[in-house]
Amino acid sequence: MHPFDRLNNLPFRIGTTSYIIPDDLLPNARFLVDKVQDMQLVLFDVADGPNNLPDAATVATLADLGAQHNFTYTVHLISDLRWNAGAATQSAIDQARQVIELTQPLHPWAYLLHLDGKIVRAPGTAPATLAEWQADCVRALDLVAAWVDDPVCLAVENLEGYPPDFVQPVVMRTRVSRCVDIGHLWLDGHDPLPYLATALPRTRVVHLHGLAERDHNSLAHMEPSQLDPVVELLLHTPYRGVLTLEVFGEADFASSMAALADSVARVRTTER
Repeated sequence: MHPFDRLNNLPFRIGTTSYIIPDDLLPNARFLVDKVQDMQLVLFDVADGPNNLPDAATVATLADLGAQHNFTYTVHLISDLRWNAGAATQSAIDQARQVIELTQPLHPWAYLLHLDGKIVRAPGTAPATLAEWQADCVRALDLVAAWVDDPVCLAVENLEGYPPDFVQPVVMRTRVSRCVDIGHLWLDGHDPLPYLATALPRTRVVHLHGLAERDHNSLAHMEPSQLDPVVELLLHTPYRGVLTLEVFGEADFASSMAALADSVARVRTTER
């Protein structure tokens, strides 16, 4: 049986990225529409360079494809949002608004974003400095959340190199959601289960990807002892958001789907 056919009757939606085949957004959506239930639009916009921002016709076609196949979209905002950083702050916010307005006809399941907290993530940061950064983030998230269908559609992602609960105090002061990236937690050597269990009530998207010679590799590289507890928690909660296999390329996608299907089978066999 094909792994695509072994991932039915799950409480959550399975998704992956818009970079599975070497083509643009729409060909990837057409390729994925019978294999997963959601596609994460990975967008780029290089200053004075190329971008892959969709035009209105592409968005309309993606929306039609989604309506016909119960296929949803998540949209990854381009720039890490920075607060109290002068022109960089305004540029990131303007870019976020542009992407949200372009993709609004898709009624995305979630808009994913990073908070740029490099200046305050060190353990020795003064409490007053951290509190000021958190307050600025809350105000900025409230601003961006006003541009989406519902504030819960805005999801803040945890990043590698940060404390696991770094964004939690900000999220809890807003109406926005969480995007829990399990791969980033694995990369930093953290057990993802306590963190995921705490964040799950506010989580709209979970990112899952394996580690090998690089990040965002196939899930096939992860041991069952690492993967199965995560899948078990998502199944038993039950989690009803999107689980995105955040990999790039057809081979990593296919092997990740197979690894996920195997994990689901092991968890369900243990339950019997």
